[in-house]
Amino acid sequence: MLVRHGLTAMTGPVLAGWTPGVGLDDRGREQVRDLAARLALVPIAAVVSSPLDRCVQTAEALVEGHLAAPIEKVESDERFGEVRYGDWTGRPLKELAEEPLWKVVQAHPSAARFPGEEGEAMADAQHRAVRAVREWNERIAAEHGADATYAVCSHGDIIKAIVADAMGLHLDQFQRIQVAPASLTVIRYTELRPFVVRLNDTGGDVRDLLPPPPEEGGGGGEGDAPVGGGA
Repeated sequence: MLVRHGLTAMTGPVLAGWTPGVGLDDRGREQVRDLAARLALVPIAAVVSSPLDRCVQTAEALVEGHLAAPIEKVESDERFGEVRYGDWTGRPLKELAEEPLWKVVQAHPSAARFPGEEGEAMADAQHRAVRAVREWNERIAAEHGADATYAVCSHGDIIKAIVADAMGLHLDQFQRIQVAPASLTVIRYTELRPFVVRLNDTGGDVRDLLPPPPEEGGGGGEGDAPVGGGA
């Protein structure tokens, strides 16, 4: 399960990036409480988070609201951190939209590298995030079984990049994917290919994410396992 952090005071008008101290606002805290309540009975083997405050707070809400089994702590993985926007960090989106690079980011993101010493290429951000998912898939499967589900709390562009990879889309198509604050995306990774089970889910029933009764078998066919069997 891939979970975008809840709303912050900077979400929307400003490119927060790795700005320190950006936590959830009242709206964001309500969003993640509601999400945690929806997922309370879904077995989650682990919760992994970007190290940024807004994601850690979202992850902690999932852990606190989880009733299916105790989760000892939130695991941190910097590879799920936000894209490093370099000199764009902290600037209003309205202002950035006037930059020549903005059009590249929107239409040809695979060629985009953000300015400044700390700036990262979008392709590099996708690579680190997808590699992290694959490694966590292996770790969770080894520790909890191939059908185990875990949650990753991350950021919009990172989740979109992971989804694009799972759908076999070129990174240049990832801007067509929508990932709202506090939304749930579920990917099932199998030996053959990934399956996008849910995308940008912000409400509704999650009973289909519960494991089937023993008599119905597990997995999902063809060795399918959901990020559940992955993330």
